[in-house]
Amino acid sequence: MAALARWCVQRRLLAVLLWLLALGGVGAAAVAAGTAYSNDYEVAGTESGRATQLLEDGFRGLGGDSDTVVWHTDAGTVRAADVQQTMSRTLEEIADLPGVASVAGPYDGPGAAQVSEDGRTAYATVTFEDRAENIDRAEARAVVDTAEGAEADGLRVELGGTAIGLTESSGGHLAEVVGVAVAAVVLFLAFGSLAASVLPIATALVSVGTAYAGTVLLGHVMTVADFAPMLGMLVGLGVGIDYALFIVTRHRRGLKRGLDVTESITEAVATTGRAVVFAGATVCIALLGMLILRLNFLNGVAVAASLTVVLTVAASVTLLPALLSFIGLRALSRRERRRLAEHGPEPELPTGFAARWSAFVERHPKLLGALALVVITILALPTLSLRLGTSDQGNNPDTATTRQAYDLLADGFGPGVNGPLTLVTQVDGGDDKLALDSLDATLRGTEGVAAVTPVTFNATGDTAYLTLVPESAPQSRSTSDLVERLRSEVLPRAETGTSLDVQVGGVTAGYDDFADVIVGKLPLFVGVVVGLGCLLLLLAFRSIGIPLKAAAMNIAAVAASFGVVVAVFQWGWGSELLGLGRAGPIEPFLPVIMVSVLFGLSMDYQVFLVSRMYEEWLETGDNRRAVRIGLAETSRVINSAAVIMISVFLAFVLSGDRVIAMFGIALAAAVALDAFVLRTLLVPALMHLLGGANWWLPRWLDARLPRISIEPPEARAAHERLAAATDAEVADVLAKEQRQDVRDIAG
Repeated sequence: MAALARWCVQRRLLAVLLWLLALGGVGAAAVAAGTAYSNDYEVAGTESGRATQLLEDGFRGLGGDSDTVVWHTDAGTVRAADVQQTMSRTLEEIADLPGVASVAGPYDGPGAAQVSEDGRTAYATVTFEDRAENIDRAEARAVVDTAEGAEADGLRVELGGTAIGLTESSGGHLAEVVGVAVAAVVLFLAFGSLAASVLPIATALVSVGTAYAGTVLLGHVMTVADFAPMLGMLVGLGVGIDYALFIVTRHRRGLKRGLDVTESITEAVATTGRAVVFAGATVCIALLGMLILRLNFLNGVAVAASLTVVLTVAASVTLLPALLSFIGLRALSRRERRRLAEHGPEPELPTGFAARWSAFVERHPKLLGALALVVITILALPTLSLRLGTSDQGNNPDTATTRQAYDLLADGFGPGVNGPLTLVTQVDGGDDKLALDSLDATLRGTEGVAAVTPVTFNATGDTAYLTLVPESAPQSRSTSDLVERLRSEVLPRAETGTSLDVQVGGVTAGYDDFADVIVGKLPLFVGVVVGLGCLLLLLAFRSIGIPLKAAAMNIAAVAASFGVVVAVFQWGWGSELLGLGRAGPIEPFLPVIMVSVLFGLSMDYQVFLVSRMYEEWLETGDNRRAVRIGLAETSRVINSAAVIMISVFLAFVLSGDRVIAMFGIALAAAVALDAFVLRTLLVPALMHLLGGANWWLPRWLDARLPRISIEPPEARAAHERLAAATDAEVADVLAKEQRQDVRDIAG
């Protein structure tokens, strides 16, 4: 690491130019290639997946995305001559648009059911030639513009559906701008130097910009969800600014001790830079843990987010040293430079609130530890009511056209019309056709069914489908219960004596199948991620206790942040106020992605806090002093980093995207709890209570484990000296040999 830092300082212009070339080259390639995102939630082998495939194979043109145009009149009815003439002409224009396969309106014979009982609301179904993830945004925009052109006094037109949702404007780049602006203010307050506060942001922007463009290109070679770039940017800005902050802080400390610029940068990268690389590795391992689920939808998210983290780490240990060498002593504020010139180098000792807090935790570990556990437990309680399901366009902000269309349909036709179920089967012979003819009557008498369309056969007569409208909304638990009842009771009875094998598809069925697969694999996923994280900490800190505490703390942070998400999005506590739409279930894929990201981010503060304690432990062998000084010297920078990360994450609530807002609030809550409750309160309290046992490792295991190093190179001799210190008694003996230090004075 030291050699890398020296190379970047000596060839600083080349290092900066290489990064700018990478940003420009990858960005240009991304612009030329365009986007190719895909929100394909289907899992091979599920019933909803088989239903979709049967429909695509048997009915060419029906496999495309189906959206709706809804119109409503307050005076008269939608069958009035002027309304019918206007909307019929509009639907004909939509049918002629590129990418549109067909339009089924209410003014033809078969479409009579598409007019509400009161005659004030009607809708048409617009079927695209392709599935939503493959539809060009411009094609969907043309449909919206054409439909909205029909609006007039007394005639209201709204549109809904997945493809239409692509056209709704988000917060643009407001979220990123707000997050970066707040980060800049916090950095300036922490450093007092404009130059030093700009560099972490510049480093993060270059690396995240490169990663964003790389994610665009990645979408052409694998399935990448449309929210993956925004998620990568969210995580990348947070960790990128934080990683740079830690290195700049260490560099400033070196300058104050009298090191020249090159020596200080080299030492910062050789010490804190090691922790940055290690922390980034834990984040990537947690993210790449999603690959074991073998779900295409999540594979792209995992690789894209990991790419972002890798590039932020690389920029922190290469681009940042080069930039620091350009500003020289201006990394310090004017007052700090003046004091250095007048009084010479001075050791930076922990003082003020950080030192007093560290001493307070040392004196009251049991009380503070119990208080922290109570806070975490209360926040985690809502997690027990977590429900995974279909968060649909009824959860959109009430100003969105998709939400308006959803509400108009629900008011005019019942909530189930927003998420009909599709029943598809292969047909073999007359007995199957007779059974299907009587199936619609059976379905109409099933509890929870509002309406059933007649059976439709394809041209060859070997495939048939019918559409079932539930009485409840797509996201309702009642609809999920209906899907289960159809699959386990109603359809098996109807299939008796035939070769029919009716598959249930539709939005609710697809989400429920996806959720079942996720939940089934979640224990394995969490076990692998936690296990690999513990193994890394075991290798780095040569301790059994440190990784076990880290795993427990990370799980606590994840549970508490899930509790916050459930309260805001599922219970609706403030979701409308924040412009996030009304309450609804949590997306099925959210737990896996959140566990990956949160576990990785939680490891960051654990590494930075404990690595400083570990340095002191290697020097002194005194656990109490190591914990007190480690907390006192890192709490301020950890808190500053946490404020930056929380600000960046919360700013993404402004994105206008419900899923990204979920990530933002969850990550902000986790970081706040991690920094202000777990790492600066519960972790040091537990480490004081456990004493020298924190650093215990069986000799036989120590001899067999490979050695990786986070601590500074000069501490390795002490590491070897303490390798045999396997109990608290030896640590106490070593502690007594140490000379009294000003840092031993509490506060």
